Amino acid sequence: MAWYAYCIGEKQAFPELARHRKPIPLESVVGVCGNQVFLYPASDLAIVVSEHNPAEALNQKAGVDHARVIADCFKHSTVLPFRFGTVFADDEGLRKSIRSNQRQFQGNLERLHGKTEMHLKIYVDSCCKEQVDNVARHLPLEGVGKEYLSNLRENATRQRERQTRARAVSFQMHRMFNPLDEEVSCRITESGKMLLDIAHLIDRKCVERYHNKYATTAAMMRECQMQLSGPWPPYHFVHRLTRGVHAPAHAPAAASTRPAEQPATPILEPALAAI
Repeated sequence: MAWYAYCIGEKQAFPELARHRKPIPLESVVGVCGNQVFLYPASDLAIVVSEHNPAEALNQKAGVDHARVIADCFKHSTVLPFRFGTVFADDEGLRKSIRSNQRQFQGNLERLHGKTEMHLKIYVDSCCKEQVDNVARHLPLEGVGKEYLSNLRENATRQRERQTRARAVSFQMHRMFNPLDEEVSCRITESGKMLLDIAHLIDRKCVERYHNKYATTAAMMRECQMQLSGPWPPYHFVHRLTRGVHAPAHAPAAASTRPAEQPATPILEPALAAI
């Protein structure tokens, strides 16, 4: 039997597993393609799975269901999410993957225990899109001459200014929110604004305090457009901890979720991390 995998949780967080060595249904939780979700015991870990038929298409709705199951489990336990579309061919494949990485999985659960992720998006006026387009139009095709070199210097100067601005805003956010850890990325939108994407790792008990700080910060930084989402499972930080670990599972060649910067629906933000 093939198993579709959602996440790894703490066995102790699910008391119903105490007297069972075989998978048991996770009541009131429906998974991908409407399938029943199971808790699969593996030593001190609980693997959240559902039965999988390879003929079932994994579409956009399946991505939403995948994220919803992880969110439901996160209410009870620290979780290490699997990438959307991760399928184990049979029981042996699932057990072998967990057994070979068990020490690392348990260590990561301990590091992330009691923690959650908050996600900030900050839009900052960076440069005028018309100016950028104008520079591109006037670049000489042959790539030589004074104008070409001047444009190169202008682009390099603009890039340094954007990086300096991004670092300044990121540093300001770090000082104000004082997270346990953070992941920051930056890009330029089509409108010419700079988008700073920040994931903060915080204690779950501090979520209300974080929201209060966000309200204060948004009022102070009126020149920036800010968006807040969370609390989320610590997707970005699971990715950092498990980088280089690859579960020997099959990911069907079906529709995949969109990149983190352009989530298809809010429930898929941030992008699911790979184990």
